[in-house]
Amino acid sequence: MSRLGKLPITIPSGTDIHVQDGFIIVKGPKGELQQKLHPLITVNVADGVATITVADAENKKNRALWGLYRVLTQNMVSGVNVLFEKKLEINGVGYKASVNGAALTLHVGYSHPVEFKAADGITVAIDKNIITVSGADKQLVGETAANIRKIRKPEPYKGKGIKYVDEIVRRKAGKTAASS
Repeated sequence: MSRLGKLPITIPSGTDIHVQDGFIIVKGPKGELQQKLHPLITVNVADGVATITVADAENKKNRALWGLYRVLTQNMVSGVNVLFEKKLEINGVGYKASVNGAALTLHVGYSHPVEFKAADGITVAIDKNIITVSGADKQLVGETAANIRKIRKPEPYKGKGIKYVDEIVRRKAGKTAASS
């Protein structure tokens, strides 16, 4: 038995889950998400609780799918009620960011400003040197934050670049003067 897969998912009020054409669709106050279901997975919704089951609970691959789809469904339910967010920090002299509509403009040491367009359903906000990426889809929020960080990764000598707020950049010692 999958320990995570057999746990029920409580559905908050105002959230609707249903299966249609091989997709699980979750609608809530913050948006709508859908995920393609594997043919071996079934979703049962009753009395404000969703349960995920598999065709053969003894098969190791089925148990892995069981836990995976349970967590994906739980993340979808959480995302349509409370948005997921990732925070990035810009470090460096003259490094700055601004938002123009749906586009993020970064000035991070290149000879030109870098334009980044966020995907649909993702909002980007800036407060001083902190970039906040938020949205209902956990995977898309993480991917967008990783793509923004990839524009200018933090370097190990001065720590300049874009990093996650809770990320620790290992610093290296610079060159030392030769003794005579």
